[in-house]
Amino acid sequence: QLNWLAVIVGAAIYFVLGAVWYAPPIFGRAWQRSIGWDPAAAPPQMRVTTYAIPAVAYLVMAAATGMLAAATGSDSLESGLILGLVLGIGFALARTAVDATFTPNLPQPATLFAITGLYHLVGVVIVAVLVSVWV
Repeated sequence: QLNWLAVIVGAAIYFVLGAVWYAPPIFGRAWQRSIGWDPAAAPPQMRVTTYAIPAVAYLVMAAATGMLAAATGSDSLESGLILGLVLGIGFALARTAVDATFTPNLPQPATLFAITGLYHLVGVVIVAVLVSVWV
């Protein structure tokens, strides 16, 4: 039984975490340097899809995490943390490592990996804990 409210709240937290994580005073400036973004240049125009695609992706990820929590019987803080770490390290962090390695012309691939990988690891752990304990 999937708790859709927990899934939606988890996806919203993941999305908001990204807004804070990538804000210039936190990791935004370092992330910009890591991808070669010139801070003096005009930022790209933000469209509805710029925000809608991540929001939908986080909803899908939160639903999948909720399904895995239900399938594995994850129903406590401890089991949610373990599930989040397994998914975060095994999928999100590993995928980010591949992207950072094989994206050509990145000035600072290790920085990109650290910032983006840890963001997804933290986001997935939060979602996993939330869908595990909110039954």
